[in-house]
This record gives sequence, C-alpha cells and structure tokens, in this order.
Amino acid sequence: MSEVIRLEPKTENNCFGCGGGNDWGMKLAFDLLVDERKTRGRFVLGPRFGGGAGFGHGGIIAVLLDEAMGKISKLTEERAVTAELSVEYKKPVPLNEEIVVEGWQESEKGRNRFRIGEIRDAKGNLLARGTARFVVINAPPTV
Repeated sequence: MSEVIRLEPKTENNCFGCGGGNDWGMKLAFDLLVDERKTRGRFVLGPRFGGGAGFGHGGIIAVLLDEAMGKISKLTEERAVTAELSVEYKKPVPLNEEIVVEGWQESEKGRNRFRIGEIRDAKGNLLARGTARFVVINAPPTV
C-alpha cells in the first residue's frame, strides 16, 4: 500500500493558497503521494474564484499549480520558493465541478528544482499545465 500524507492547512500559516490562518485564502489541502513522489488535490472552486467568463480565474489556476508543485518540497523537508512559473491554459477550468491538481518534480540542478503541475477534470482531460523553477532557501536536515 502506498504511503499518503495529508497536508492540511495550518492555522499558523497565513499563505493565501494553503494556509489556514488567512480568512480570505483558499485553504487548500493536498495528499502527498510518497511512493509516486507527487502531490494531489481535489477541489471544487465555486463562484468565489471565478473569472469574467464564468470559469476559473487565471490567477487562481496559477495558485493551484504553484501550490501543487511547491508541496513537493515536503518529500525532502526542503524549503523552496517559486522563482519562475509558466502556465499553459489549455481549456476553461469549471467552477462547479471537481478538478484534480497534481504536481511533481522533473529534475534538479544545484539549488534549483524544476517541477510540473497539471489540472484535469473528472474525465482526465488536461485543463492547465504549469512548469516552474523553485529555489531551495535552506538545506535539508542532516541525520
């Protein structure tokens, strides 16, 4: 059986995306799929996070991808911040249907971590893809 760690929002964290202490934040929770080395979250955005066309707002889509990719650092206990983020908006992201957001690391070089994130609908259709470069700002603990 694969190890899954639930990453719930913490009240002491004020992050807009994943923090539990931000009254206006999204309070996103992800599963860390340890054996697959991925993060996965399932969400229904709702009208609060809509854009002008009645679908998910582009900035919110970027937040979802950034959070999914950022949580990969939990596998190594590194702290890494987003240095570059690029988003391809493939199809409109629905507001009132479940979406699946995943993130994983593709490679690393020095302190740079190159990651990919995807948003899919319940049928598996790719709605958005993000690529990002994260930079480690602390060294992982040594044993």
